[in-house]
Amino acid sequence: MTDGVVLKYDAITPFARGDGVKTRLMVGKRTADTAPFTTGTTVFPAGSAAPLHSHNCAEQVTILEGQAEALVAGQLIQLGAMDSTFVPADVPHYFKNTGAGRLVILWIYGAREVTRTFTETGETVPHMSPRDQV
Repeated sequence: MTDGVVLKYDAITPFARGDGVKTRLMVGKRTADTAPFTTGTTVFPAGSAAPLHSHNCAEQVTILEGQAEALVAGQLIQLGAMDSTFVPADVPHYFKNTGAGRLVILWIYGAREVTRTFTETGETVPHMSPRDQV
């Protein structure tokens, strides 16, 4: 059992997701054996996006830096720094960097075991696995 974990952001190895997109797992099953959720950040270079997808659990996203276009359950919305979304399990969504600089999002999943299902193909992959690419 873990008494607690302190993570230094710069010490977290980024997971390359393709197209220059990088994700860092902060708290989750790989870093805290009793955490009931999964958190981290993803950095999107200008013009990049996550494809339309859904998860097996709820997700909350906060824009930390930059400008984003989000599609959540068919609703298209523009977001800026500190704007947040809540996406229930199995609801298709995406985030796209619409600014000139980078887009940084903080995400929180309501589960330890997270999957991503790509809407276009129907393929379901484990979160941050080799097939979890943009």
